[in-house]
Amino acid sequence: MIARQQAKSTEPKTFHPLARFVTKEAIALLLNREPEEIYRIDCWRHVIHVVGKGISRFVSYADLPPVLGVEPPTHADMCRWRKRCAVQKQKYAPKFWVSFYVQKFMQVIDFNDLVAWGELIGKIKPVFSLEGLRSLRSAYVSAECVLQEF
Repeated sequence: MIARQQAKSTEPKTFHPLARFVTKEAIALLLNREPEEIYRIDCWRHVIHVVGKGISRFVSYADLPPVLGVEPPTHADMCRWRKRCAVQKQKYAPKFWVSFYVQKFMQVIDFNDLVAWGELIGKIKPVFSLEGLRSLRSAYVSAECVLQEF
């Protein structure tokens, strides 16, 4: 009987390759909200539906930055991000990506985690502007100094 209940599940399956990078923190930053203001995130086949305090919005998977803890970005992922930038008439990834990674650097409590975030950014650095890369390098060095103090 339990097997039947599981078989009848109407949970949608996510087919989008970038779905592995969906995080509440990134969506909150993208939408200029606090994470607590987001009530539900539904990953559909081609878009993400976000419901929160005063919002119901669709977000592209390609708007979100890659994160640690899942399969690293691939060449195909880079192509999807570049295509999204072209659609948005931008040359580089959205500016909030820099803010997202700066935030991640400042939250790190272990040097190995900081290095892992730095390596992730190194893999995707072509999607950042020179100004964005400078900001990220500066934040990385600041986070490194803070970690060395402890």
